[in-house]
Amino acid sequence: MAKGGKDEHRMLFDIRGKRKNVVKVVYGILALLMGLSLLLVAGPLPFGDIFGAQDSASEAREQFEEQTERIEAKLVKDPNNPDLLLSLTKAHVNAGNSSAESNPETGEVVLTLESRQQYEQASSVWSEYLEATDEPTVGAATLMARTLFSLAETSRSSAEAEANVKAAAEAQQILADERPSINSLGTLAIYKVFTFDYAGAEKANEEAKKFASSKFQREQLDKQLEEYRKRAEGFEKQVEEEKALQKATQEGQGGGQSGQPLGNPFGVGGASLGE
Repeated sequence: MAKGGKDEHRMLFDIRGKRKNVVKVVYGILALLMGLSLLLVAGPLPFGDIFGAQDSASEAREQFEEQTERIEAKLVKDPNNPDLLLSLTKAHVNAGNSSAESNPETGEVVLTLESRQQYEQASSVWSEYLEATDEPTVGAATLMARTLFSLAETSRSSAEAEANVKAAAEAQQILADERPSINSLGTLAIYKVFTFDYAGAEKANEEAKKFASSKFQREQLDKQLEEYRKRAEGFEKQVEEEKALQKATQEGQGGGQSGQPLGNPFGVGGASLGE
């Protein structure tokens, strides 16, 4: 994952030109899943409230960033400490959340460049944490499943989106194993279907149905999975097309051209970022 050095709050999508179809497929699939989690509805706010909220968010962001620096200093002396790694993971997520923006009319959450960078760092530290512990906490797994999915939604290539969804599914598996429910297993089924593990998705869906309280809920789970499977198959086709294009470009050009990384339809460092 690329890490930028600018602190500008900008959106991460450019759907012009040849990137248009890939971006729309990946974003459309993943944005629909994100819609299941949270929708904020806000009316007009007084200017005082708006500026107060902005000041509070800025203050919180600074506090979380200072927290990450303190934990990183401790990790220098004890780099494999799972408690420190977990604390650093959470601090990066909190810093990313405090940097995100929300449309006051639609409630849509928009990741800024800074928030995505914090999420990427959280993802990296989370991987270190999983290697350092045999018993990852359920709360952290729940947090990271959502965070990794947010990264998938804003990925700059279908391959990157696929990797992030896979990581989100692995975190969701931890939650589902420890706290099985219709929600945890139903979400796991959706995540798995987008990793193209269709058999695993079916299994998770069947487990989720055991927690359903009515025939209607069981039917809804089946209907939901069927719909997402259709979308996942389209996503899988897009991934394969991107890989084929990357291979053809490499063979045809011999890697001699500079510019956008091959197979990266979102453009690492090349997207048009809005203010």
